[in-house]
Amino acid sequence: MTTTGRASDRAYETLRAEIIAWELPPGSVLAEVEQAARLGVSRTPLREALSRLAADGLVAPHGGRGVVVTDLSADDVRELFEVRRALEEQAARLAARRADPEPFRALAAEFAEVRDLLEHDDPLRHRYFDLVGRFDAALDAAMANGYLAAALRPVRTHLARVRRMARFDAARLLEAAREHQAIALAIADREPELAAHATHLHLHHALQGILDHLAGDAGTHENPQRTEHIA
Repeated sequence: MTTTGRASDRAYETLRAEIIAWELPPGSVLAEVEQAARLGVSRTPLREALSRLAADGLVAPHGGRGVVVTDLSADDVRELFEVRRALEEQAARLAARRADPEPFRALAAEFAEVRDLLEHDDPLRHRYFDLVGRFDAALDAAMANGYLAAALRPVRTHLARVRRMARFDAARLLEAAREHQAIALAIADREPELAAHATHLHLHHALQGILDHLAGDAGTHENPQRTEHIA
C-alpha cells in the first residue's frame, strides 16, 4: 500500500469513528484544510477519505467548504430499522442453526453483567458498545452467509451511529442488554424462531427508544427551558 493510501485509511478510520461516536455530530462541517491539518495528512488522502465517508452516507457535500456530517431524522431511522428487521431476524435464525453455542453463552454472560459494566464505563460507553459490536461480529460470522453479511455491513455502519443516541439513557441500555442476552441464549440453545422473535422484540424496543429521544430532542429546541438532550 502506498503512503497516500495508508494516510487515507488512517484519516477515514479516524473520521468514521468520530462520526459514529458523535464526537462529530450531525451538521459538523469538515473543511479540507482544517481536517488535513488536524489529522496530519495532506489534502489528497483526506479527499479520498471524505469520498469514502460520502459513499457510506456519513457525510454530504457542503458547498465550497468541504462536507458536512449527515443528519439522522426520524424517517431515516424508521427506514434503517425496516431493513434491519428483515436482515437481522433472518441472521438470528441462521446463527441458531449453524453457530457454535459456546461463544454465544459467553456473550450472554457478559450481557448479564452490564449493570456493573455501565457503572465503570466512560461517558461515551466505549466498553458497552464494544460488547454490542462483538455480538454483531459473532452473529455475522455464525450465520455463515456472505451475501447476508455484505447486505448488513452498511446497515451496521449507520446503526453504530444511531445506537449512540441512547448512550445517556442507562435504563434503556440495561433493557437492551437483557434483550441481547435473550437473543444470545436462543442462538446458543439452537432455537431459530425464538432467536428471531427475540430479535424482533429488541428491534421494536430499540426503534421506539430512539424515536422517543428524537422527539425529546426536538422538544428541547422548541422549549429552551428543557435541559435534557442527547448529543
